[in-house]
Amino acid sequence: MIGMEQAWLIPVYSFAAFVLIAMVGRYLPGKGVYISIIAILAGFVTFWFVLADLFDRSLPDTFGEWHFMLEWFTTGDLTVAWGIVVDPLSVTMLGLVTFVALAVQVYSLAYMKGDSRIDAYFAYHALFAASMLTLVLADNLLLLYVAWELVGLCSYLLIGFWWERRSAAEAAKKAFVTTRIGDVGLLIGILILVTSTGTFDIGEILQRVTDPAPGEELRNAAIWGSAVLIFLGAVGKSAQFPLHVWLPDAMAGPTPVSALIHAATMVVAGVFLVARLFPLFEEVPNVTLLIASVGLLTALMGAGMALVSTDLKRILAYSTMSHLGFMLLALGAGGFTAAIFHLVAHGVAKAMLFLTAGSVMHAMDNETDIRKMGGLRHKMPITTAAFAIGALALAGVPPLSAFFSKDEILLAVQEGLNPVFLVFFLVAALLSALYMARALRLVFFGPLSQETEHAHESPSLMTVPLIVLGLVTLVLGFVALPLGGGFEGIGHFLFVEHVHNFEFHAVWAPVGIVLALGGFVTGWVLYAGPVERVDRIRKRFSPLHQLLVNKFYLDDLYQWGIDQVALRAARIVAVFDRLVVNDGGVNGFGGTVVNAGNRFRYLVTGKLYNYGIGIVIGVIFVALALWTRTL
Repeated sequence: MIGMEQAWLIPVYSFAAFVLIAMVGRYLPGKGVYISIIAILAGFVTFWFVLADLFDRSLPDTFGEWHFMLEWFTTGDLTVAWGIVVDPLSVTMLGLVTFVALAVQVYSLAYMKGDSRIDAYFAYHALFAASMLTLVLADNLLLLYVAWELVGLCSYLLIGFWWERRSAAEAAKKAFVTTRIGDVGLLIGILILVTSTGTFDIGEILQRVTDPAPGEELRNAAIWGSAVLIFLGAVGKSAQFPLHVWLPDAMAGPTPVSALIHAATMVVAGVFLVARLFPLFEEVPNVTLLIASVGLLTALMGAGMALVSTDLKRILAYSTMSHLGFMLLALGAGGFTAAIFHLVAHGVAKAMLFLTAGSVMHAMDNETDIRKMGGLRHKMPITTAAFAIGALALAGVPPLSAFFSKDEILLAVQEGLNPVFLVFFLVAALLSALYMARALRLVFFGPLSQETEHAHESPSLMTVPLIVLGLVTLVLGFVALPLGGGFEGIGHFLFVEHVHNFEFHAVWAPVGIVLALGGFVTGWVLYAGPVERVDRIRKRFSPLHQLLVNKFYLDDLYQWGIDQVALRAARIVAVFDRLVVNDGGVNGFGGTVVNAGNRFRYLVTGKLYNYGIGIVIGVIFVALALWTRTL
């Protein structure tokens, strides 16, 4: 019987698929792409057995965990092991990753049809899923970091999959280099924890941090420093300010890749990391305040940029950035359940939204400019319905999934942070509804534009995943409620003592509903009216509009730093290296030795008569010296 002990098989399926496709895929029917789909399907089926076993083993008041560890090697007092932990957090992530990856891969069969390197595409997908699944199961920081870097590698390979396009190649490099900054911080933070505790095991580290035995207390500097540096790793992976600049450019990859990255893998890895090490951050209130502040600032920035963007995929990318900010804001406020619940609700809805964007691009020859769209509901009814469900869900409209999770975030912020955070969170939530209404109205409603007259609905391999994701988005929010059968809501399932189950707050729940509906209706009415109305608003707030269009000039600032600081410093170092180190040091010293050797060549010739002449001359000099002394 499959149970929690077999959870390790879920990533192994996809790892095996990657190896098979990479080695012999080109020789198999269909280039072996079905191997990847069968592997992730097997993982999804196994997840349900693991989930059922988790319920069966649970106590009446909590869900437990199962821990497996295999020793790798020991050096001194440090034991390094490979292991997995199966608990509500990891099982929740297993369900999200396998479900979304399965939908994306089925969708990709039609989207990538005819691509000459489709076998490589599915091999990378299999490795991507396997890496993320390993990351969420890892019970120690070493295995987590290995999987973390594999996730980064796979994002590089898939974002730059069409490397012959300069934009894709540059975007892949930008994502890889930008996230490396955060990864360096994560590595240093891990090393601080390991050297302070003598173990990689996450459970033991958190025990030492939160409830150490007498004499084993960690220094405050070690806890604070490791928490900040590990959070820097999360900032890079989850595209939070100021390391968010790679995310919009990552749209250069195939659209199904965007769906996977934004919904269940790359960007959610940072949020998961903070959640997995949540007790560490709780021990440092200043760091939790930093997490909340970065999350709120990123949420506002992402929402603002989504509101002015004219590229459909970038609107969704900025939306992801904003909602990831919501999750980190919730974690900073102590709302563990709220953050993870919103991660799942957002993941399903955002996967569907990106796949609908791919459907639109498929029908419009890869066009993404929303100004050239309109009236697509007449040509693409299934795609329109799916996008509408996703837009309403992320706007927070009840009873869709994100309404429940956003309400939980609102309560967490209201209870755990300064009222200023609450006010700005409500502003970001309002903007979220506004930009989703704008995208839905301009792309799918109104009269057919000239560019959309020849659009058509996508094939069934693309629309069926949209239908399934749409249905899940419609009902997912209800897992917040007590459903019976031992399940008392998502809060009880995740079981963090200081987090309550879902409840309707008499004040804040209506406020959230009013903001969601008000923002959505405002956006709909505004963009359904004459263009001149929007133009007048744009001109009235021209400085703010330009700031948002130019992405707060951060890309320009970073480019200036590279051109004027980094490259100039590099040129100075190059001159110093060439003239001082190279010519003066290495080549200069070497040249001196060579010149000296060349001079000695005249004395050491290997010819007997030269040595004879030398001996005669030497004897003459010695004789003269002796004769001079006798005078």
